[in-house]
Amino acid sequence: MKTMIALICMLGAVTPAWAQKTVTLTTESYPPFTYRDTDGTYRGSSLEQVEALMRKARLEFTIEIMPWARAIALAETQPMHCVFSAARIPEREARFKWVAPLSINRYVLVRLAGSMVNAQTLEEAKRYTIGTHRADFTETLLREQDFPTIDLSSDFEITLNKLLEQRVDMVPMSQNIYERLKSEGKPIEIALPFSENHLGLACNRQMPDEMISSMQDGLEQLIRERGQDEILQRYGLAPLRLWEK
Repeated sequence: MKTMIALICMLGAVTPAWAQKTVTLTTESYPPFTYRDTDGTYRGSSLEQVEALMRKARLEFTIEIMPWARAIALAETQPMHCVFSAARIPEREARFKWVAPLSINRYVLVRLAGSMVNAQTLEEAKRYTIGTHRADFTETLLREQDFPTIDLSSDFEITLNKLLEQRVDMVPMSQNIYERLKSEGKPIEIALPFSENHLGLACNRQMPDEMISSMQDGLEQLIRERGQDEILQRYGLAPLRLWEK
């Protein structure tokens, strides 16, 4: 009997095979959500949330910042890969397994302050050249809404510079990003609303469901403890207050 009890206890302590695998997390440079500090350290509101939820899920992981098109392609094609913060839009829903929300963003179309660009509706905005970065969800939205002239760059910083240099007419970006850039003195202004969406971890379809559940539980624990809002506020972002729901 003692031998049987000991065996049961030993089996109960065995870590599931999926929990012993390292998860590769890819992302882009997109301050204040994710970015590389001057000393090379990765920082950002989404990055801190992901680190916290992975620790709560007791999963090994690595994080790498790279161009968005490559980051999301790896998550879609490579097992044990996830990309963040990915917009959870219908076109992507079945392509990934999701852990969300890391953020809820309202997106706007932004123009150079004082420019002659004048659009009161999205239909009128189609007369202009819209800049965004390759494989970002805003590219998908622009194409779904039949915007005829889309200028693509490899990352957000390049697209922003094109707007400041008047090489594109408008750029879609989150309200939070717009407010941060405005506070830094960037000469930009909102032209009109664009969309609203949830952002999260988009994981490869081969990721075990148990692992996804563990990650989602980790995020929900962070939300209940109000850790998510503390992180968002530390980066100057509005709290989501999801713990109230």
